[in-house]
Amino acid sequence: QVQLVESGGGLVQAGGSLRLSCTVSGRIFGINVMAWYRQAPGKQRGMVATITQTGIVNYADSVKGRFTISRDNAKNTVYLQMNSLKPEDTGVYYCKAQAPVLGKGWADYWGQGTQVTVSS
Repeated sequence: QVQLVESGGGLVQAGGSLRLSCTVSGRIFGINVMAWYRQAPGKQRGMVATITQTGIVNYADSVKGRFTISRDNAKNTVYLQMNSLKPEDTGVYYCKAQAPVLGKGWADYWGQGTQVTVSS
C-alpha cells in the first residue's frame, strides 16, 4: 500500500551528474527522515544521505561536497543531486522513508532501487 518509486538512475561518465528522485505514495503519514542508501556490487548497503522533515541533512563522508539531498514535503518526494561522480559511486540506490506507526514506533519503507553506473 505504501510505495516508494525511484527514478533518474543511469549510465554516466566519471565527472558527470545525475539527479535521483523518489516519490512516496499510499497511506503514510508524518514522514520524518527520508534518505538515500546505495549498495555497490559485493558490498553491504550503506547510507548516502539523510534529511529530516525540517531540512536537517547528513551525508556520508565519501559524498560530502558532491551530493545534495533535498525534499518537497508537499509532493512527498526526496531528491539526490549527484555531481562529480566517481566510479566508486556505482551501485543500486535505494530510497527510504521513516514514519510513525501507532503503537509500534517508527517504520522504514524502502523503494525498489535504481541503478547508477559511473564509467571511468
